[in-house]
Amino acid sequence: MSRTAPQRSRRGFAALLVIVYAVFALSASARAGYQIWAHFGTAPVAYTFSLLAALTYILATVLLARRGGDSRAALVVVVIELIGVLTVGTLTVVDPELFPEASVWSYYGSGYGWIPLALPLVAIVYLGRRRLAARRAAREA
Repeated sequence: MSRTAPQRSRRGFAALLVIVYAVFALSASARAGYQIWAHFGTAPVAYTFSLLAALTYILATVLLARRGGDSRAALVVVVIELIGVLTVGTLTVVDPELFPEASVWSYYGSGYGWIPLALPLVAIVYLGRRRLAARRAAREA
């Protein structure tokens, strides 16, 4: 019983992570699509970053759903996502004129309750712990 309960909770957390990424993939895609279609000329930098955020969320969702915590590619994508959030967040603070309209990652995702900042951090910790557990298991086998 001690092996199945932690394994079940890991699968539950992985499923929750995929669901949150999927929600962000859908919302960021809808936002970016509308912004680019209707107003691209007013804030091309912000709207391009919205599209980049959407593509990142889509890719992370697919990689996490298909390969779970065993995906090196998912780790790379969420690290890139974190770099994007930190870069765009910092640019919106330092030079707000670059972003006359908000993107998903503006002000470190404050428009989304800072989830865009927290999400890649949580995913990096989760994926890192999974990799460490797999290495330990391989050594013990």
